[in-house]
Amino acid sequence: MILIADGGSTKTAWTLLDDLNITIGEFRTDGYNPYFWTTQQIADSIKEQLLPHLTANEVKHIYFYGAGCSTPENNEIVKLGFAKHFVNTDILVTHDLLAAARALLKRKAGFAAILGTGANTCLYDGNNITRNIDSLGYLLGDEGSGSYIGKKIVRDYMRGYFPETLTQAFQLKYGYTSNEQIFSDLYNKPYPNRTLAGFCTFASEHASYQYIQELVRESFGDFFKNLVSHYPDYTKHTFNCIGSVAFSFKDILTDISENKYQMKVGSILRSPIKELVQFHIDNKRLN
Repeated sequence: MILIADGGSTKTAWTLLDDLNITIGEFRTDGYNPYFWTTQQIADSIKEQLLPHLTANEVKHIYFYGAGCSTPENNEIVKLGFAKHFVNTDILVTHDLLAAARALLKRKAGFAAILGTGANTCLYDGNNITRNIDSLGYLLGDEGSGSYIGKKIVRDYMRGYFPETLTQAFQLKYGYTSNEQIFSDLYNKPYPNRTLAGFCTFASEHASYQYIQELVRESFGDFFKNLVSHYPDYTKHTFNCIGSVAFSFKDILTDISENKYQMKVGSILRSPIKELVQFHIDNKRLN
């Protein structure tokens, strides 16, 4: 059996294939970004959330594409967490950006991006990533991502910039009565990037408000200005993107891509997992 996984910073989508490449299981677990997770934490989560659904010693290969899996050191953190349970399994850990490119473009060269909890971009040659401008993570960059939009949302609320109706809706949804409560959640709870990205759901739930539309448009503008437009001859490529944020606001994203940056939109998908699994089925030799 083969396990194929797309791991974001928030959650991981797993698909289990039998020896005939037929899907026999689909699962969800935590996301295992090695910037936030240790090997032991990953092993514990796998034991609790994944192992009840399958027999580990029957899995021959694991292909894990994960957020933060961009260096050999980070990849080893994740790989060792899996290896504690899958002791006779060939385990490949690589970047979730490669999953996005393979899902969106298959064997065709082009441009691919992620706009989910975090953001990322690349040029792809039909097999591997050939160029990547570092998104710098949620503290320094990740323009256009859920954490980036969420940061704008919570900042404007805390400063009192929201229209009154949005202020009331925000308080009703999150239950905050003071800025100190928000500071406490951001600085004292684990995974602050997830906390920030969680505020992006407020934007999607109130997308009809002009205030929200302008905030999202500004965020996507920053994404194109600081990342996309710095690739050589970027307008010669179509814009292809994976992620819940891209999918939720695809009309605004399409407008900015095509009308402001003259980059025709190709595919915008919520999740890469189905197309990624098909890529693996279609391509027997993988690296």
